[in-house]
Amino acid sequence: MVLLVVAVLLLVAGGTWWWSARPRSESDPRLLSWRLTAEQLLPDTGDQEAADTMVLAGNSETAKINDLDGGAFLVSVVCAGPDGSLVRVSLGEGDEDSGRGLRCSGARTPEVFSVGVGTQLRLRIAVDRIGPVIFRYTLERSSQG
Repeated sequence: MVLLVVAVLLLVAGGTWWWSARPRSESDPRLLSWRLTAEQLLPDTGDQEAADTMVLAGNSETAKINDLDGGAFLVSVVCAGPDGSLVRVSLGEGDEDSGRGLRCSGARTPEVFSVGVGTQLRLRIAVDRIGPVIFRYTLERSSQG
């Protein structure tokens, strides 16, 4: 009988620990809406070499590196986020202030630009102070390359 009581207590304690140790979902509830907006503005297609949708915090920077066979590519980018949010997208390495600024709120359309790539495309994304934002990009081989 004592063994049964100890087994039940261990089972209850283990279940309580497992439940309290689960990952917490503390995400911004607006992120789902922004993700859907970004994916509708820039949907997946069968011709993509790469695509990704990322959640980026305000005042942050990240890089996405794609290994490719080389050639001409179309890069499409869009972001969605709170009023006044902005991102800056640039290609390559270095700290020079180049690239394109994108508004993440209000009326927005994907920005599309063509690039020639050797073996690697490095996409740098810098988020202004207002965030979080959803950033989405797609990469397609250009038919003119």
